[in-house]
Amino acid sequence: MTTSSAEPTAVGASATPYEVRVEQGKIREFATAMQSDNPSYQGADAVIPPTFLTSAVRWAPEGGRIDTGFVRARLLHGEQEYVFHGPPPEAGAVLVARERLVERYSKAGRRGGEMRFAVVVTEFRSTAGELLAEARATLIETAPKEAGHE
Repeated sequence: MTTSSAEPTAVGASATPYEVRVEQGKIREFATAMQSDNPSYQGADAVIPPTFLTSAVRWAPEGGRIDTGFVRARLLHGEQEYVFHGPPPEAGAVLVARERLVERYSKAGRRGGEMRFAVVVTEFRSTAGELLAEARATLIETAPKEAGHE
């Protein structure tokens, strides 16, 4: 997703889909990291916290992530949004995740230079193909520092 390839992914392109198994222990660990004691995140029928889908990228295999072409050292995570199309997935669910590049644009940076933006949507579907949730991330590449400027 954040390499500096010569030919970054084009708008409209999708990465390779990959499987995300929603594990009860991972839900509990995520809730603990959030310092939440919500009982909905505990037990065999635990549901995922809304931001749990962020961790899905840890399961992405080679080719499962969009290559924005951004230089990692200048990368910022600008915005994140989650949309659920029904109840949140529960422990034991198997999701199929697929990233899609939906927008690219640029703006002048306040300190000079050009900032580049990429909007990546990850769809999470059931194994039957039903859209369950979407994660929308706005990634920002800051302008390179000019020689002699801090």
